[in-house]
Amino acid sequence: MTTPDTLREAADAAEVAVADARSITDLDRIEDEYLGPESAVAVARRSLRAADEETRRELGRAVHEVSTHLGALVAERRATLERAAIDGRLASESLDLTLPGRVPPRGTVHAVHAMWDEIVDIFVALGYTVASGPEAETAYHNFDALNTPPWHPARLESDTLYLDYGDDPEGVLLRTQTSPVQVRWLEEHPTPVYVVAPGRVYRRDPLDVTHSPVFHQMEGLAVDRDLSFADLKGTLQHFIDALYGKGRRIRFLPHFFPFTEPSAELFMSCHLCDGSGCRTCSNKGWIELLGCGVVDPYVLSAAGHDPDEVSGFAFGVGIDRLAMARHGIPEIRHLWDADLRVLEQFR
Repeated sequence: MTTPDTLREAADAAEVAVADARSITDLDRIEDEYLGPESAVAVARRSLRAADEETRRELGRAVHEVSTHLGALVAERRATLERAAIDGRLASESLDLTLPGRVPPRGTVHAVHAMWDEIVDIFVALGYTVASGPEAETAYHNFDALNTPPWHPARLESDTLYLDYGDDPEGVLLRTQTSPVQVRWLEEHPTPVYVVAPGRVYRRDPLDVTHSPVFHQMEGLAVDRDLSFADLKGTLQHFIDALYGKGRRIRFLPHFFPFTEPSAELFMSCHLCDGSGCRTCSNKGWIELLGCGVVDPYVLSAAGHDPDEVSGFAFGVGIDRLAMARHGIPEIRHLWDADLRVLEQFR
């Protein structure tokens, strides 16, 4: 039978074992050995029920003293070992805060948007205002107000993306150009007007070397007294010189646009072959950059301006093609491929 003396002998042995414990695992084993369900303390506690009153009193007092004393020793030793473990981890896993950190790779402006900003800067320096408008546009602003008749091929579904909105199946569309922004600006502002309107446009174009169904365009519009095609040519010459330097050759070829008369297309010598002919320029030596012309009197009248009092010129340029020419990119698809090897070149 367990007696108070045997309990105290076990407590003395436990004190030595607890003091010698070198890890939390050792301490757990020792605690289970001397205070667990099969320990002398637990056996003595269970025997109290069958003991007489005097024995129960002495043995109960011893059980309480030993268990309380050993519990305090174990708790103190556990705290000491836990602090030692933390100190060891701090020593082995120390961090030198004076070392330079790991800088994550940083993004940059896309080549198209960088060209967008550069073009805007050129025209803002000339006194132009930047305008914007909705990408989901009405057929009136995209076609009718720009003197484009209902039978014009550009209004066919083979060229234009119409939206299922309203009663008219061809009343709302994804804008095919940013020219509607010019119309809206003319409707809301008096002359003189000098604005540029960069933005995203949509057409049913096949994806090939120089075409994409979604691309970026910037329209320019100037309306004032006595503006002529000569002013247009001088403005675009300054634009090309500012963008590519004075060595790039340009030429104007007659063309037709419903909203300008006379109209022309501006070509620039190919940025890859310098006019000798290659795949990018279809072996012609020239790349079409933009369309331009003198604003048709109908467009001015539709926007509420008197064509006998004011005149103007307009032009529209593909920002993606300008970025291709600037960086020597042979295909427009490279601008939108998910390939960082391409985009990282334009940091």
